[in-house]
Amino acid sequence: MTKNMGALDRIIRILLAATVAVLYLYELISGTAAIVLGVFAVIFFLTSFIGFCPLYALLGIKTTGKD
Repeated sequence: MTKNMGALDRIIRILLAATVAVLYLYELISGTAAIVLGVFAVIFFLTSFIGFCPLYALLGIKTTGKD
């Protein structure tokens, strides 16, 4: 797996995942919305740490900058 996510992309994903976590903890989201957003948050968190996004690979997108 070649990294295809740049630093800014990874930071944004971590911030989005943290935002969803805070919204859930303060009970501002619940039910189906909380489950769906929670799944996306976990995916964003994991892909941020490994630096690889499978969807980016399928679409041929790289945010790592210059090769």
